[in-house]
Amino acid sequence: MASHQPAFDDPDIDWGGRPLHDTTFCVVDLETTGGSPAKGSRITEIGAVKVRGGEILGEFQTLVNPDQLIPAFITVLTGITDQMLVEAPRIAEALPSFLEFAHGSVLVAHNAPFDVGFLKHASKELGITWPGFDVIDTVPLARRVLLRDEVPNVKLSTLAARFSPVQPDHRALTDARATVDVLHALFERLGTWNVATVEDVASFTSKVTPQQRRKRHLADGVPDAPGVYLFRDARDEVLYVGTSRSLRTRVRSYFTKAETRSRMGEMIALAERVDTVVCATDTEARVRELRLIDRHRPPYNRRSKFPERVSWLRLTDEPWPRVSLVRSVTEGAASHIGPFGSRRQAEAALATLHDAFRIRQCSGRLPIKPSRAACVLAELGQCLSPCDGAVTTVDYLLEVSRVRTAMTADPVEVVTHLEQRMAHLAETQRFEDAAVLRDRAASLIRAVRRTQRLDSLAAEPEVIAAAPHADGWQVHVIRHGRLAAAAILPRQVATTRGATAGWVDTLLTTAESVEPAVRPMPAALIEETEALLRWLESPGVRMVRGAWRSPWPAAARHLDRFDVDLQVARLA
Repeated sequence: MASHQPAFDDPDIDWGGRPLHDTTFCVVDLETTGGSPAKGSRITEIGAVKVRGGEILGEFQTLVNPDQLIPAFITVLTGITDQMLVEAPRIAEALPSFLEFAHGSVLVAHNAPFDVGFLKHASKELGITWPGFDVIDTVPLARRVLLRDEVPNVKLSTLAARFSPVQPDHRALTDARATVDVLHALFERLGTWNVATVEDVASFTSKVTPQQRRKRHLADGVPDAPGVYLFRDARDEVLYVGTSRSLRTRVRSYFTKAETRSRMGEMIALAERVDTVVCATDTEARVRELRLIDRHRPPYNRRSKFPERVSWLRLTDEPWPRVSLVRSVTEGAASHIGPFGSRRQAEAALATLHDAFRIRQCSGRLPIKPSRAACVLAELGQCLSPCDGAVTTVDYLLEVSRVRTAMTADPVEVVTHLEQRMAHLAETQRFEDAAVLRDRAASLIRAVRRTQRLDSLAAEPEVIAAAPHADGWQVHVIRHGRLAAAAILPRQVATTRGATAGWVDTLLTTAESVEPAVRPMPAALIEETEALLRWLESPGVRMVRGAWRSPWPAAARHLDRFDVDLQVARLA
């Protein structure tokens, strides 16, 4: 039986990507004053042709006033003179017009790093967010497709002489027209390589190892939907868990030049299967990813694998309370703050509390009437010394009450104390010691703020919130800080009088039942609850049911003075 080579426009073939015949391409070319925008060169002309399925949809051309003189050799090369650009629009006007023309397309250029590099540089200077176009470069594509005996090199003039009636002349629109013909000629050759989608072209022109290329079939059948993907080995063990708004695009990227991490190359070599879990929303996908990583502990996931490796500070519930460093939240009347990402951070916060308050630092329980000798901390005035009876129960519990306020309500007393100490250290030019106090304070303040935020959601038995979605509204049901259900409320239901309440009631019947944890712990992984908090606080989210409100913990107002990371981020 003769083999059948499918055509690009065969409607019965699912190519697992964006078919070349059904994708809009914007072929662009620039003229500039030099070779590098980083060295001051500027764009002098933009030319582009938009094509789809071999048909030209439109053309774009404009000269650009670069606000600088054109070097003589550039004028000789392009024919563009200073006089021609005097009345031309500047890049601030020309670039938005081009981006509007190219919107929704795949950019194509001959030697794309040059043209796209100039466009990105101009966007950055103008404060315009680069749209993140997919890009096809006809130079490496020609190198892969064409043989040496066909063309001696892959210069645009050489390729156009063979494949286009248009002769490039170093004018942007003319060269873009020639590149269109070259692109179509190269696409015609790709059928024999089974390259039929934009994603295939990216893989075909990349430096992908044969081992990676052989595993491309693992992406077959992956849905184009938000969700979670799991790479599994021959023993069905999970190697890696990830999430994406488009499972198909993300999984396929592991077999292209987009994936450069050496660890991922090792993982792909071991992978034999990819499982996917389609999710209703991006937030649900993130939550499921966290849960799956926690369940399987994949060897190639670096983050989120060991959520139990955290520390808390606990103000103990005993006759003579103290602050201890613990691994988990326990039941009782004790107060907790955390979790800290490392023991070092927890110890820094603990040292801050001990510096500001004179509660005991010794370990173990003390009887109601202790009778042992005072320690050196008591002699230094850093402890009220309950061990030798130097303080009454009432006075000691007053000190404990101040500690509890700093841990669970507002650390203002700690902040005031440390600012005074830091000022004294600065006056004596002990700047490094002052920086140590600052960093310790930041560890405490961040922990207090984090605890208050987690507790605000952990305390809520049920919160239902919604945010706009392309198909209607994304709705999440959150119980005690855990995602219990997620779904998309269709637009037609949302706009039908009285239908929304019934739809929500139906969603609740499928929602997970959640028992509360010991507060301030939520009934979920800490990272899950924090992901839900970020979503709840994002623009456009509306409360459907529930009393939760975005907290503004008292600790937050102290961050500006002590959190160096926050200060640096804001400056950036």
